Amino acid sequence: MGWRVKIRHVTGFEYDGTASASYNEVRMTPLDDGRQNTLERRLIVRPATPIWTYVDHWGTLVSVFDLPKAHTSLTIESVSRVETSASRPRGKPLSWGELRTVDGPVAEMLRPTAQSSISPELAATVREHAEGHDPHETAEAIAWSVNDRVAYTPGATGVLTSAQEVWDQAVGVCQDMSHLTVALMRAAGIPARYVSGYLHPQREAEIGRRVVGQSHAWVEYWTGEWSALDPTNRTEVGEGHVVVARGRDYSDVPPLKGVYQGPPAENQEVTVEVTRLA
Repeated sequence: MGWRVKIRHVTGFEYDGTASASYNEVRMTPLDDGRQNTLERRLIVRPATPIWTYVDHWGTLVSVFDLPKAHTSLTIESVSRVETSASRPRGKPLSWGELRTVDGPVAEMLRPTAQSSISPELAATVREHAEGHDPHETAEAIAWSVNDRVAYTPGATGVLTSAQEVWDQAVGVCQDMSHLTVALMRAAGIPARYVSGYLHPQREAEIGRRVVGQSHAWVEYWTGEWSALDPTNRTEVGEGHVVVARGRDYSDVPPLKGVYQGPPAENQEVTVEVTRLA
């Protein structure tokens, strides 16, 4: 049995004066895929303005809006209801030889990026450890080894921290653990992608109780089909995980990206509330 979850994600800015214009992209809307079904999607922007939506190269729903008039604050509120389910049983993986011949969009998930880069020496070590194991075994061993090595430490890293820096410093948050896991999987020859979304913090969530949730990151890897692992929590992805966006790394999936003309933001507040409905 799956869950039905309500998510309310609010981001607000108060400016130290008046902003004259603002241009934004929002990735806060859960997807429909084989594991989850989105029943309701609402995006509310204050001050009110028209919103356009498109699907990006990676399959993420992106909402865009402009505020061409003067404003002293900006609030973006996303409200969703989503049916989720547990991960499907993993099928027999492709062989290493078959993985070496993948092409198209899947092959894009083998290439390192600025945030998913590691040293040639570390990559060689990963390939050496993969010998004698199938791709599923290797992917899981990589994810759990990242959990063992990296201490969850808020504030120790930034949005531009690379996977190699996370390995060297052995501290970080879910974004860092996911970047490092993706980098190590790619080095082993397994296509891997970065996933962002929401996580209900309680595995045995009480129905009807609203709790403080969190934006979260995990990974998916391809061995003939996509499978998901959460290295931060050392678990498979389950009913409490809600997918919003996928990409090569965080730079493809930020919840909010934009520019504005005006004074610095005096105050920024982000809240995520999650309620298990069924």
